Amino acid sequence: MNYFLTEEQQMIKDLAAKIADEKIKPVALKYDEEGIFPRDIVKVLADSDLFGVYIPEEYGGFGGGIFEMALVVEELSRACGGIALAYAGTGLGTYPIILFGTEEQKAKYLPDIAQGKKLAAFGLTEANAGSDAAGIQTTAKADGDEYILNGTKQWITNGGEAEVYTVIACTDRSKGARGFSAFIVEKGTPGFSFGKKENKMGIRASVTSELVFEDCRIPRENLLAREGMGFLVAMKTLDRTRPGVASQALGIAQGAFDEALKYSGERVQFDKPISSFQAIQHMLADMAIQIEAARCLVYQTCRHIDGGAKSISKESAISKVFASDTAMKVTVDAVQVMGGYGYMKEYPVEKMMRDAKITQIYEGTNQIQRNVIALELIKSQKVSK
Repeated sequence: MNYFLTEEQQMIKDLAAKIADEKIKPVALKYDEEGIFPRDIVKVLADSDLFGVYIPEEYGGFGGGIFEMALVVEELSRACGGIALAYAGTGLGTYPIILFGTEEQKAKYLPDIAQGKKLAAFGLTEANAGSDAAGIQTTAKADGDEYILNGTKQWITNGGEAEVYTVIACTDRSKGARGFSAFIVEKGTPGFSFGKKENKMGIRASVTSELVFEDCRIPRENLLAREGMGFLVAMKTLDRTRPGVASQALGIAQGAFDEALKYSGERVQFDKPISSFQAIQHMLADMAIQIEAARCLVYQTCRHIDGGAKSISKESAISKVFASDTAMKVTVDAVQVMGGYGYMKEYPVEKMMRDAKITQIYEGTNQIQRNVIALELIKSQKVSK
């Protein structure tokens, strides 16, 4: 379908697709099996100026938005959802600075991120604070011109690899969620270290690890927004970045479909390619329908957000749920179309099925997203009355 991309958006999409095909596909299986963080691919993306597509021009970026970032994530994920996360995870860690940073903070951090010199990460989740993000235990205590951070963040994408971290910590326990604040923490700060590197089912070319704060002192100017706004910073950020997860899921689904379609024309059984059998044709048709519907939804959600819409929580959640559920179904079906070959690690759809699962879990499980969607629907009904 024609999605009426601008000339610049089409160039971004084509460039990301070229990198996916020429640089990522040849190493995807190796990086997955060995858990290799894709520093070489990061350099290619940096040299291609793709890290700057969603960063304002005044800070060295391209001046685009969530849509431009999603186009890149989709194409990279078509080749490998794990490798794409070095890029997508940086977007998640950067958006709190774009949305809530002071001019000084933006000038200090965004140009290096736009050039790919530094990666970013987002520190919200903890061992006992996943879906219940308001249950975080990491603290930040004001001490003169500094804050002292103590606690541990868990399952952080780009953990240990990123140079810039946006971290949510509690500054006033008595105020509940209104007692959280957001901070920028740089790698190498005394008292800031990294714990266990997780051994994951999928996205194994992405590093997921703990962030450990032990009397970590950071300057007061590293506070994002104001004290007590940390939960708002986190929620507003996730509302804008969930389409990034949706685009990752969309890319994984498209990659799996491409492999299954190609295989169905090559695999001969009963003296015919299996693509001639109606059972396979119907599976392929359903996969194509679901992917195209997901793409329409993801692209329109991105345009809705970039267009300045004030209410985006419901739309963002819908795109994430639909695209990730689509990715899971399409990758499972791709394995089925390819049969025994699809189950073998030497073929990419096995990996794609493993990679797809996380898109239903992180940045808010699909069950939590359905809660968000339902509550927004109920709220709008009350308002209309």
